[in-house]
Amino acid sequence: MSSTPQVEVHPDKQTLSDAAGGRLLLGLVDAQERHDGPVHLVLTGGSMGSAILTALGALPGEGAIQWERLHLWWGDERYLPAGDPERNETQNFEALFSSVPIPPSNVHAVAGPDTSDSVEASAESYAAELLEHGPDVFDILLLGVGPDGHVASLFPHHPAQRAEGSSTVAVHDSPKPPPDRVSLTFETLDKARQVWFLVAGADKAQAVADALAPGADRWDVPASGPKGEELTIWLLDADAAGRIGDAGRY
Repeated sequence: MSSTPQVEVHPDKQTLSDAAGGRLLLGLVDAQERHDGPVHLVLTGGSMGSAILTALGALPGEGAIQWERLHLWWGDERYLPAGDPERNETQNFEALFSSVPIPPSNVHAVAGPDTSDSVEASAESYAAELLEHGPDVFDILLLGVGPDGHVASLFPHHPAQRAEGSSTVAVHDSPKPPPDRVSLTFETLDKARQVWFLVAGADKAQAVADALAPGADRWDVPASGPKGEELTIWLLDADAAGRIGDAGRY
């Protein structure tokens, strides 16, 4: 069972980041209260992926998060060595996680070429990590959207979209550099209670409109695919929302 997408529009990127950071704080605390055990968060890269974490870290209520219960995953990762500034993991840690007491064992990073023999080996080890330590359903899954409508590293008309039988996929010949990546599959991206799309900028406006259009096909617009079991929400700035009209705003 998947939820109907909702849309929330903010005047600009900074307002969006601040509001999304507050929403994420409340979402993680709510997840802590709803069930015992680990809370599982799937992170995204890009400027919005870091901006929401920076905003969360600046909030006075940040101490309410039980960091020892929080497990971090990534929707995708560039196949680059640990610590590379282009890795989503590196950017997210600079934004927040290097300054909070999250146990290293709770950080489920994707292996790069410094610790794996190939993109395929990295995807396989990440799938094994998910099988051993991952949840049946993620609590919150964050996604950015590219101007072409891609999510994670699932691009329009790319064969990685067709991956079956695994929670992860090795991505080659990505149209956006670097060419080699590891991504969660659509099947895994759908295993979340809440899916949040974080999108800012006029260059994303057409992709947002296409993804939210009735009957959108994820082969053409991958962002139209993932849905949360309880909530699917598009958190947008005014520029990114510029082509969807007033429908869905609140």
